[in-house]
Amino acid sequence: MGRPRTFDRDEAIRQAMYLFWQYGYESTSLALLKANLGNGITAPSFYAAFGSKEALFEEVVDCYSSTYGQVNDCLWDDSLNPREATELALRRSAKMQTEQGHPSGCLIALSIITCSPGHEHIRQILESRRTRTREGFLKCVLRAIDSGELAADTDARALAMYLHCFEIGLSTEARDGVTGKELNASVSFAMKAWDANSLLSDN
Repeated sequence: MGRPRTFDRDEAIRQAMYLFWQYGYESTSLALLKANLGNGITAPSFYAAFGSKEALFEEVVDCYSSTYGQVNDCLWDDSLNPREATELALRRSAKMQTEQGHPSGCLIALSIITCSPGHEHIRQILESRRTRTREGFLKCVLRAIDSGELAADTDARALAMYLHCFEIGLSTEARDGVTGKELNASVSFAMKAWDANSLLSDN
């Protein structure tokens, strides 16, 4: 029988998440992971626990999505007014990406955009997560058009794309040191694109 693990697997995944978040997928080496996942984990123990760096990263993405990535869950909450859900996602994202205790920015946006050919499947994993968020913004826009909150001739896909691009852009601003207060203020300007298509006089 192999030696029992001398590390907490869930905690190791969280530590790996911070490493991938800070340094990106390709720059986070196996040596860096082994040095930070607790109690000097050996290569055999690492592979026994996670299978591979790629498999660990997939678990990291799931962990991120169920914790920090929940800032966007409100986009699928039909109990919220569409505009409210959209603005809430952006403000929560701005706050999360600049708060203390973890790397700045968004792991889904920053950990891999371009990569070597051998890691294209990893890039696609993150692309699919970003696509889902874009679809969440589109869902809110379409709900608002259906309810009459937004004009019927609103270009739904263009508005959703704009909102998603803005949220993705928060990541580079946060990583460059822009404060949460500044990003939150910019959300108010971003929402003017929504209000420009609104049929409600109180927006």
